[in-house]
Amino acid sequence: MKEDTILKKNEECIIRIEDMGNDGEGIGKYQGYTLFVKNALVGDTVRVHVMKCKKNYGYARLVEVIEPSPYRVEPKCKIAFQCGGCTLQHLDYEEQLRRKQKKVTDCIERLGGITEGYVMEPIIGMETPYYYRNKAQFPVGIKNGKLAIGFYAGGSHTIIDTENCCIQAKENEDIIRCVRSFLEEERISIYNEETHEGLIRHILTRVGFVTGEIMVCLIINGNDLPGKEKLVNKLKDIKGMTSISLNINKEKTNVILGNKIKPLWGEPYITDYIGAVKFRISPLSFYQVNPVQTRVLYEKALEFAGLEGNETVWDLYCGIGTISLFLAAKAKKVYGVEIIPQAIEDARENARINGIENAEFFIGAAEEVLPEKFGQEKIYADVIVVDPPRKGCAESLLDTIVLMAPKKVVYVSCDPATLGRDLKYLSARGYELKRVQAVDQFGHTGHVETVCQLCSKYSS
Repeated sequence: MKEDTILKKNEECIIRIEDMGNDGEGIGKYQGYTLFVKNALVGDTVRVHVMKCKKNYGYARLVEVIEPSPYRVEPKCKIAFQCGGCTLQHLDYEEQLRRKQKKVTDCIERLGGITEGYVMEPIIGMETPYYYRNKAQFPVGIKNGKLAIGFYAGGSHTIIDTENCCIQAKENEDIIRCVRSFLEEERISIYNEETHEGLIRHILTRVGFVTGEIMVCLIINGNDLPGKEKLVNKLKDIKGMTSISLNINKEKTNVILGNKIKPLWGEPYITDYIGAVKFRISPLSFYQVNPVQTRVLYEKALEFAGLEGNETVWDLYCGIGTISLFLAAKAKKVYGVEIIPQAIEDARENARINGIENAEFFIGAAEEVLPEKFGQEKIYADVIVVDPPRKGCAESLLDTIVLMAPKKVVYVSCDPATLGRDLKYLSARGYELKRVQAVDQFGHTGHVETVCQLCSKYSS
């Protein structure tokens, strides 16, 4: 039998927001019952409408801000509260940074069980936390009988129609206007997720912040695009346009990109730099979306590695080799491991175009490749760098790292919770956390990047 709760669905109440969740939602209590409220901030007193109730907590919609938080500001973007992209644009940026640093510290202490012996360095924020993303994926659909191009509302696939975004590259405004006019003039069919009919699914854009090169890729549910020459003629006049292509995705899936690229005009890639390292970026390449802060993050990882030129380094979850190639400039040898074959092809090509000969790359899951090579070849590492996905590292991988006994482990994390868990595992097996640096790579969202330096207790 379902237990009663203090509140019921569709009831309203007034609460004070006392904390914030991982995605930036406000957390408050009504007579001890916890409510999560999107767009509410710590320090707000708010009237809320209860949407969903569970035994110990519920979800509510913000109805009215009765007394605003001292940290509440007016969002720069007019659709900030509708769009699912920015969850914190109404929170003062300095307070965003403070809360992200606190989030990292809390996870290290609460989940990692590490409360002393390390230096938590001040979080590195952005000089200007707007227009920082070099990649955008715009869903295309029909809304109220009209063409809609924009971003999904939070927690849904409802498209919020817009041509402007305060965290995306400004060049996207001209691109979306061109594509929108082409689709309307040529009456190109638009994809319907429910029926799996229609042609245009998404628009992918990339901008090289250093080179100024621009890529546009239309994701289609078909083999070709009618009137594609007219689209090319519209787009190629945009300053910096370098690559125009189609991506074929005929699967009934929420995965945006298919595996096949069909070039329409220009190069099949754009180039950009992180520091002195040049990268070729195709529509399918993984490349960090905030190049300015990525450089900050990778330079900090390089600093934590403390390379002097004679070291052997393993870079796990290496992607297209971004960190690997940074490390190669200071190390004797770097080995990169990545499960995605296309990413390894990109990594090898990026090493070639930069004239880097001391980096070697392997295809496979890090948690399989490293244990296998250690077991069969007794590979060695002075430093191991890990940059895992949100789920963190598998225990089998952490066990192998411990057995290999590198002098240092540099852990780059996009999720403080799994970071805390993995730090606890390593700290119980001979490694001491020495330095922690949070970097704000995704301003106006709840996400934060962190780089940690761990040193072996047994190395001199």
